[in-house]
Amino acid sequence: MADPSSYRPKPGQIPDAPGVYKFRDEHRRVIYVGKAKSLRQRLASYFQDLANLHPRTRSMVTTAASVEWTVVNNEVEALQLEYSWIKEFDPRFNVKYRDDKSYPYLAVTMNEKFPRVQVMRGHKKKGVRYFGPYGHAWAIRDTVDLLLRAFPVRTCSAGVFKNATRTGRPCLLGYIGKCSAPCVERVTPEDHRQLAEDFCDFMAGRTGTYIRRLERQMTDAAEEMEYERAARLRDDIDALRKAMEKSAVVLADATDADLIALAEDELEAAVQIFHVRGGRVRGQRGWVTDKVEAVTSGDLVEHALQQLYGEESGDAVPKEVLVPALPDPLEPVQEWLTERRGANVSLRIPQRGDKKALMETVARNAQQSLVLHKTKRASDLTTRSRALEEIAAALELDSAPLRIECYDVSHLQGDDVVASMVVFEDGLARKSEYRRFQIKGFEGQDDVRSMHEVITRRFKRYISDKEKTGEWAQEGAGTDAGTGTAEVNGEVPASGLLEEDGRPKRFAYPPQLVVVDGGQPQVAAAQRALDELGIDDIAVCGLAKRLEEVWVPGEDDPVILPRTSEGLYLLQRVRDEAHRFAITYQRSKRAKRFKAGPLDEVPGLGDARKRTLIKHFGSVKRLRSATIDQICEVPGIGRKTAEVIVAALAGAVPAGPAVNMATGEIMEDEEPTAAGASDSESRSPPQRAPRAVRPKSP
Repeated sequence: MADPSSYRPKPGQIPDAPGVYKFRDEHRRVIYVGKAKSLRQRLASYFQDLANLHPRTRSMVTTAASVEWTVVNNEVEALQLEYSWIKEFDPRFNVKYRDDKSYPYLAVTMNEKFPRVQVMRGHKKKGVRYFGPYGHAWAIRDTVDLLLRAFPVRTCSAGVFKNATRTGRPCLLGYIGKCSAPCVERVTPEDHRQLAEDFCDFMAGRTGTYIRRLERQMTDAAEEMEYERAARLRDDIDALRKAMEKSAVVLADATDADLIALAEDELEAAVQIFHVRGGRVRGQRGWVTDKVEAVTSGDLVEHALQQLYGEESGDAVPKEVLVPALPDPLEPVQEWLTERRGANVSLRIPQRGDKKALMETVARNAQQSLVLHKTKRASDLTTRSRALEEIAAALELDSAPLRIECYDVSHLQGDDVVASMVVFEDGLARKSEYRRFQIKGFEGQDDVRSMHEVITRRFKRYISDKEKTGEWAQEGAGTDAGTGTAEVNGEVPASGLLEEDGRPKRFAYPPQLVVVDGGQPQVAAAQRALDELGIDDIAVCGLAKRLEEVWVPGEDDPVILPRTSEGLYLLQRVRDEAHRFAITYQRSKRAKRFKAGPLDEVPGLGDARKRTLIKHFGSVKRLRSATIDQICEVPGIGRKTAEVIVAALAGAVPAGPAVNMATGEIMEDEEPTAAGASDSESRSPPQRAPRAVRPKSP
């Protein structure tokens, strides 16, 4: 690992001008290329305290052994040179887009004497008109088959064309009218080129003019009693309309635009592009990229624009490009696109209407693409095995952790604190064994105490089941570790943990690794909980989301897994799944909680009595205008509670005997009836006072 200070340029050497810079490693290989408005300011940001750098940036500067730069005239030239160098050197620390598949294009070889229509993949060639990309090659062939009736352009290969020219006989398409047969001089080169240009115009979206022209020709032929010619034109029009129906209208007829959407996580990002020409979706493509460097959504958009238009001809750049985030700065990118197109290009974020709705569709496709990519990666047995081996090596485990349990805590500003437990076996999620926890011991934003409570509750049951069955076991399938009932405390018959054949249920197997969502404090809390319970054969680690660092108990420094590590990818997927499961549960609890506006601020007033009050008066507005005597008529509401309600709705809660400041309970003159009792009061034992919220300080 190199020390960045060993190759740091001397003060004053770096010019304060736009330019492009390259970091090289000890073997002189280019490992990173970047551009800057001011080379001096940008390069100075790399040579600071390593602790202040993003982990990926820190890894890059410690891998590099030298830095060099090239000054340019402006930011647009810097953008162009950066793209050229990235293409040339393929640096390992730059964002790299890779297609999730090779997309076929419909190509017309206008650079030949007799242009040919064909399916093409790979790099684009000069003088060839491209349309697409399409999802499948058969979609291109279906479209071409329909269009050849109206535009009988050559589709044969060079070998077939030469053989037909030599023998003087056209191929089958020439006999059935789907080729104008330039090979046997049935059409002149000029007329055949005009057919190809008409074909390109139709594919570019200029469909209405051509169909109207054919309709006029059909009408004229019918008036002149050339019925066979009129019938052929009618069939040509039907074929063109069928071809048009294959791409639905999504925007106004004159709209030419590309829509770019992103779906990203900490390590990867998926990009989806819809090509709209003439208001119709003419093509779709997608990429998946590793987020090698610390990049924002705007940076990803800029890289996508470079990838999309860097090698394209000007006619491939539309007049409007819609994106989810704008590059910073915007002006050089927009000027570069304008130069590529030869006319103004609008680069913006759609705010409303059909374009925003279509952008949401593109974003859904990007999300599905990322999920599919992750699913394919996770479903590979060899990859999963390598991931488990990498985790075992990084954490110094005796064997691969075939069963991993991950815990996460979720709350909203300290309210509705919940936790989740997800289970992965052999690198795959076991959703039937997920568990949810309600944190009831305390309220507040204390993830460390919450994590300690969850691990304690989880493994108390672990120990209880071990004592009952005589072996290490965990919760039986169908029990809920978060209910706070007797089940959680282990009051379940031991037979509930066994299958019909007497073997332990699948959920009864212990984990080899416990993962917590968080850093060093959460890991220490989880390990402390296991130590207090006397459990010493289960490994613990934590994954901090911001920097993707793996923390282990008792260590001051985290374990840094390589960016390309399958082990890091698996830990991240486990952590993200625990977070999703926890926040889904927390949101569902929040949605179920009754909201009564100002009544929520009344101490000691439960959901049941709030509902009763709203039902009795019809609205909070009518309740606010009610007197204390009228409120006392509501079942379950005593006079002291009515006074507190009136004071709260008036904007102040009175002090005094109405509230016991020692316990935070409302002192009632009369006991509430069963119909008006709150949920918590109806469940409380007679000897205990009802739980109430401490009133807020004025």
